[in-house]
Amino acid sequence: MTRSYTLKKRAAQQAETRQRIVEAAVDLHSTVGPSATTLSMIADKAGVQRHTLYAHFPDERSIFQACSGLAHERDPSPTADAWRGIAERSERRTVGVSAIYAWYERNASLLSNVMRDVERHPLVQEVQKARAPVFKAWRDVLGEGLNAKQRAVLAVALSFWTWRTLTRDAGLESDAAAAVMVKAVENA
Repeated sequence: MTRSYTLKKRAAQQAETRQRIVEAAVDLHSTVGPSATTLSMIADKAGVQRHTLYAHFPDERSIFQACSGLAHERDPSPTADAWRGIAERSERRTVGVSAIYAWYERNASLLSNVMRDVERHPLVQEVQKARAPVFKAWRDVLGEGLNAKQRAVLAVALSFWTWRTLTRDAGLESDAAAAVMVKAVENA
């Protein structure tokens, strides 16, 4: 009697290896940053040989996309659709900026490295460009009814670096930082 061969166990092992590789990439991007992370570092951290890494990810772009996907899966960025239903615009801005700042806080290490490296690493720039519609939706929904000067201040308020300055350097909690910036937007 012939035994039928199934890939169940092997497929599970391959999926586990792929997951370890992506998790290693996210961890390294969070600690040393995307531009300092090499494929050898990822392979070492994942406990695989480079040829195994290449079997799952043929190039750096594919691992960047998987890394970005896992980070988003773990903690998706806030979506502007959640705030559209808030009729009172000041409340909408407060809820929206607070949600964005809470997300920044939860992802501070990774975002800090990504935002630093976006200036010098083409693949980080590519990943960030793919996120541009999310950031535009934040500005559009939260900026509804604002004049040009207020929209400019809103752009500053939505910056990761603004959040970091207010929380890390000035010592504000994220909610307090959001309240300060919403007030600054409305008073501009």
